[in-house]
Amino acid sequence: MPDPTLSPLWTSEEAEKASGGKALGVWAVNGVSIDTRSLQPGNLFVALQDVRDGHDFVGNAFAAGAEAALVSRDVLGAHPGLLVDDVLPALEKLGLAARARTSATCAAVTGSVGKTSVKEMLARIFRAAGHAHWSDKSFNNHWGVPLTLARMPRETERAIFEIGMNTPGEIAPRSNMVRPHLAMITRIAPAHLQGMGSVEGVADEKAQIFAGLLPGGAAILPARDYFFERLKRRALELQPSAEVFTYGGAIEKNAASAISYDTDGYVSRIVIDVLGEQVTVTLNAVGEHWAANAALALLAAKIAGVSTRQAAEALSGYAPPAGRGVAEPLTLTQGGEVTLVDDAYNANPESMRAAIEGLGRRPGRKIVALGEMRELGDGSAALHAGLASAILAAKVTDAVLSGAEMKHLADELRARDASIRVVHVTGPAEAAEQVKSWLEPGDVVLIKGSNASGMARVGLALRQMSQAATGPQKASGA
Repeated sequence: MPDPTLSPLWTSEEAEKASGGKALGVWAVNGVSIDTRSLQPGNLFVALQDVRDGHDFVGNAFAAGAEAALVSRDVLGAHPGLLVDDVLPALEKLGLAARARTSATCAAVTGSVGKTSVKEMLARIFRAAGHAHWSDKSFNNHWGVPLTLARMPRETERAIFEIGMNTPGEIAPRSNMVRPHLAMITRIAPAHLQGMGSVEGVADEKAQIFAGLLPGGAAILPARDYFFERLKRRALELQPSAEVFTYGGAIEKNAASAISYDTDGYVSRIVIDVLGEQVTVTLNAVGEHWAANAALALLAAKIAGVSTRQAAEALSGYAPPAGRGVAEPLTLTQGGEVTLVDDAYNANPESMRAAIEGLGRRPGRKIVALGEMRELGDGSAALHAGLASAILAAKVTDAVLSGAEMKHLADELRARDASIRVVHVTGPAEAAEQVKSWLEPGDVVLIKGSNASGMARVGLALRQMSQAATGPQKASGA
């Protein structure tokens, strides 16, 4: 809901001047929306054309309470709005104007893995420290970044923007829009290889996060990444006056590092050194990769003006958002509970290994339901088969593997360890039925795969099973 203490996000006069369009009527809006299903009363509806044409939903937007609509053809009727030549460029201009009118400290994050988690961590810290703004969900592309900017209140003190890519040339324009005071790369991994051609290409594109870095800004790099020197060199080429910081390596000046990591299988306790100051953070997430994410978030927060102790207090208690590794208890039909670790939003080889490592630290019999990793190009077979070592190290007892490329992993597991139960299926519906047939009280199940693999449907099926098991109990107790 909009903050009632903030001034209107856009007035018709401001929006007309910023976009170069023509305001129809006099209006003021408290937010910007591209989806009538989540639109809030008082929003400006932006009729973007993507898979569907937003102009077809302008009537729905006003029925849902939109105050005005941004359109490129007059479908407004008697409603107020902003008429422009092209909606997306107009949204970009609103974003640039929003960035120009605020004195907020802006941060930008990219990387092959962990960028949404780090963004969410920083948003949590920034909210605790004052007026904050952040990217919703994974709004990190050619429309997500300008939309996030256009939504930024002028009173914002700190903001964090996520910037992603699938093909070359996508990150620099977004970075130049955000003009961050600090920009960071989580890690480089073989992701989007079909579009990028090589891991080196991925590293070079991710380094473009520094294209818009303001003079004297901070460039934060993963110290132990294979491409560290390449990233550092490129950062300083793009912004020669940048101050370079690192995370995840040795304890030294301009660095943040996890000193220790402990977990009981449910909560992680991490001691982190941030520029010479040590703090402890507890997270409702499991796996050593969370220690690196937390170190990066605390370092970025310190650079953005939040004390390390305040940031650590704000971050403690963090749990991943839906589909990003959140753990939840589910009830079995025969009684008892299992733990579902839902990390099905997306996957690449590095994030797969990290999730499996975290699974290995949890108590109980370990089951994985893994879907294909997409866009890996010619090396896909080897990258899928290469997950076998992580699965065996985590002492997984049962694996259902979904999709054609996962056959390579199934074959590798069977060849290396006959004791692990491996089933290869064609899709998530079969995977869900297989998992349900295996489940016993005390089990822990990890689901993960590229978004297009549909593994989120396995989580949905398991939740429906749990709801069916608990429904009669709820009814009898009502």
